[in-house]
Amino acid sequence: MKHALLWVILLSMPARSLSVPQNTRAIPGAQFADNAEVRAALDWFARNLTWINDQQAHLTEIPAPPFQEAQRAAAVKLLLASAGLEVQIDKTGNVVAELRGANEKEIVVLAAHLDTVFPASTEIKVRREGQRLLAPGISDNGTGLAALVAIARACHEAHIKPRRTIFFVADVGEEGEGNLRGMRALVDAYKPKLKSVIVLDGSGTDHVTTKALSSRRLEATITGPGGHSWSDFGMPNPINALVRAAVRFINTKVPPAPRTTFNIGQIEGGTSVNSIPYEAKLKVDIRSESEDELAKLESALRDCVAAGVRDEIESSRDRSRGKLEWKVELLGSRPGGELPAHSPLLAALRAADEYLGNQSRVERSSTDANVPLSQGIDAISIGAGGTGGGAHSLQEWYEPAGRELGLKRALLTVLGVSGLAEEKTR
Repeated sequence: MKHALLWVILLSMPARSLSVPQNTRAIPGAQFADNAEVRAALDWFARNLTWINDQQAHLTEIPAPPFQEAQRAAAVKLLLASAGLEVQIDKTGNVVAELRGANEKEIVVLAAHLDTVFPASTEIKVRREGQRLLAPGISDNGTGLAALVAIARACHEAHIKPRRTIFFVADVGEEGEGNLRGMRALVDAYKPKLKSVIVLDGSGTDHVTTKALSSRRLEATITGPGGHSWSDFGMPNPINALVRAAVRFINTKVPPAPRTTFNIGQIEGGTSVNSIPYEAKLKVDIRSESEDELAKLESALRDCVAAGVRDEIESSRDRSRGKLEWKVELLGSRPGGELPAHSPLLAALRAADEYLGNQSRVERSSTDANVPLSQGIDAISIGAGGTGGGAHSLQEWYEPAGRELGLKRALLTVLGVSGLAEEKTR
């Protein structure tokens, strides 16, 4: 077979060599795939695709807004425990299942986030149109969670014994204002032992995220005395000021390179249509490949809010009846980082792609992998197979065709960096 496999090196190493060498190269051969346990794990996926699809639908229908992931976490815990793993839910809310390796001092993490962007009031019922599954959150991250459970079950059924310990983690707080709190807690708890983190996020097999995109989430708040729409007309209005600020901000020029973006995602304020509000809020997401551009954009937002307040006060009829106050607060910040080109983790992913006949491109994105990458820990984020669309919308969908490729790719990458424990000879 012409495919080059990194893991051949890993598996041929003696049991005493527990660390993955930093300078490795793939060599031809199919010894890894010829391992009986690995073959059994790979074969398990094809026989259980219907079960995996059903688990995805089941988990997706359990609401999991940020900070309210407990019910879905409990369901994932049961599924991982049924795969024969030691499972706990940590104090942050992460589900952590352990597949103990020959080396318990080194850990490889396979993770998928539990939370969605949708509020608890969102009705979530998976619909099926042919092979397509439709529901908010079905792809992001129902796909990742289903893959996490499936890979754990495949390892259990095939009696996989890794060299490094593998943690299967369903983590909280990846979306929105969750600020990656689940992954932050995981890295803080296990950093001395963490060797690689592989994140399953959404669908597809055509990409690998090796570069962490920096981002910040900000909230602008403007307050005033409030009043009646008729009798107090002319009083400074917080919503008016916020609108003025927003119009200024959306006209901010950002460079195409380094790529920089902003998004006004939420606007809140007011109590009734005939009341001058006492408060108005606006939430903004800013992202950039450059920390300098990120800082410039945050500064621009503050300047625009200040200008919006000033313009509203200057245009008011009666400034003596109250003034406006404003503030801009940081809700969350995602750090940047980049996987070294010579990383054994990237080599393992490329070897898996080559063996499976898959092609994938390197991308920059904002995922759970941001946290370990920012702290010098090897990490990537990949799709879990199949195809999806409409992420973060009520029209989100997923098609499982191609799912098996994604599952095999993820499993082989995990085993590529964990290795297999050498069997004891009698």
